[in-house]
Amino acid sequence: MLDNLKIPENIEQEPELPIPSIEEQKKVVAELKRLEEAGELTPEILEAYMTGKRKPE
Repeated sequence: MLDNLKIPENIEQEPELPIPSIEEQKKVVAELKRLEEAGELTPEILEAYMTGKRKPE
């Protein structure tokens, strides 16, 4: 089915991020909910949390 798909050789694979602990995940969710309720959640902020570039304080 996917035999005709080929990954280009020059493509860079993003490094895998370690899975955050349950406590860290709960903190991220709480922070995202807080930002959303305050009307401050932007696609850029969401991306930063999902890529590990930003962590809850």
